Amino acid sequence: MGRSFNSVTRPRSTLILFLLIIPFLCMLTWPCTAAAAQELHKGFEANPNPSISSFQPLLNDSSGKFSFGLLRVNSTQLALAVLHVPSSETLWIANSTTLPRWSDHTKVFFNGSLVISDPRTRTFWSTQTQGDKLVLLNNSNLQIQKALDNSNNFPTILWQSFDHPTNTLVETQNFTSTMTIVSSNGLYSMRLGNYFIGLYAKFDSDSDQIYWKHKALQARAQIIEGGGPIHVRVDPDGWLGMYQNETAPVDVESFNSFQRTLEGLLMVRLEPDGNLKAYYWSGSSWGLDYEAITDTCELPNPCGSYGLCTPGTGCSCMDNTTEFSSGSCSGSASYSYDPCTDPKSQNDIKISRRKGVDVPFKELMRYETTPSLEECENTCEMNCSCYGSVYNNASGFCYILDYPIQTLLGTGDDSKVGYFKIREEAKKKRIYPGLGVGIGLLGAALLCLIGAIGFGSYKIWVNKRRVNRILEEETGGAMSGPYKDLGSASFRSIEMCSGSHR
Repeated sequence: MGRSFNSVTRPRSTLILFLLIIPFLCMLTWPCTAAAAQELHKGFEANPNPSISSFQPLLNDSSGKFSFGLLRVNSTQLALAVLHVPSSETLWIANSTTLPRWSDHTKVFFNGSLVISDPRTRTFWSTQTQGDKLVLLNNSNLQIQKALDNSNNFPTILWQSFDHPTNTLVETQNFTSTMTIVSSNGLYSMRLGNYFIGLYAKFDSDSDQIYWKHKALQARAQIIEGGGPIHVRVDPDGWLGMYQNETAPVDVESFNSFQRTLEGLLMVRLEPDGNLKAYYWSGSSWGLDYEAITDTCELPNPCGSYGLCTPGTGCSCMDNTTEFSSGSCSGSASYSYDPCTDPKSQNDIKISRRKGVDVPFKELMRYETTPSLEECENTCEMNCSCYGSVYNNASGFCYILDYPIQTLLGTGDDSKVGYFKIREEAKKKRIYPGLGVGIGLLGAALLCLIGAIGFGSYKIWVNKRRVNRILEEETGGAMSGPYKDLGSASFRSIEMCSGSHR
């Protein structure tokens, strides 16, 4: 009986000990869904763990596919992020103009608002809400909720990450006219117009140039004037839908997986090259499902400043005196100033002309009609905000480039002529006058020192010759062995001769 009791309790004790150890082990490693809660309440605080190199989870969804936590950026900085756990892909990052340090002194807490602060109580980012809890839904949406409303048994949503996208949209996420997604490098953005989706490039600080536009075809439903703005949603069935209301989409942009059953996540992302692409998760990797721009030369800037993209050939430079290497054209520096506010900078500009060039996305470019190439060039020359122009002799269209020159299209049509203002490479740096005087004085001092040393050496050599001649006369010219024994008088004479020229 006693033997049977021991045989039963020993494994049970081992099991209890094992169950107690598991949560502790999960706290030390990631990913481990048990390490993070599924709700955060008022009073929650966390600090970055210095030993973690990538991601520190704070909150998981119930399925374990998504996690919210602290993302380590460039080894030294911290960002709040939502990740797709199976791929470790970032789906959302809190929009903060500055990022705090990844330090155990930095604090992330929830007091009704989700807040990041540093030891000096500086707030880097806050939701500025008065909620009761923070939750992560099964679609990756991070929400701050109020307590349940007894009237409908649904919590009140005070804030959600789906309303503040970064560069990515996931399935079931609504994208409205009040939102913007921006590429990770900050150069490109996607926004909604009245009845279209637009992609914009930030070529200068004053304005954005639209380079891709998708209008609602109204194939399934008609847009109602005054019926409210449109919104866009990624549908799990493999398409990007444009809606004015929830009854039926007014437009459908289908993906490769259109009306196919996909078990993984579907997302749309604005890439650093300016292209809008859709991906689906196959269970082991992300597969490309759609791209808005299929021709590389139609991208906003595939060859860099003053580059020329020729379909089927690739990248070259508009100026034949420069070479295309490392993704850009050497020898042609882009504007780093405003030519209208800095008239003196016009002196650093040379004019370059090139036949067989055209503007990309020309249907979205601003143009004027001029009777001749000369008129087109004069229009640009007299306008300080014009960086170049492209003239089409066949149509008379004069395309005005009112932003720093980016990549243009190479064509075999010599009737299309480009006129470009190119800033010459910076000249050699000037030496400050004070520094030049100092260098000159130092050089003169060194020359004097070298001259004095040379003159002194010459006098010593002459004196040695004189002493040798005297000794030869006194000894009758007979000297053997090295010259070691000098009379005290002769030695003193050498010292005196040498000293007289110091």
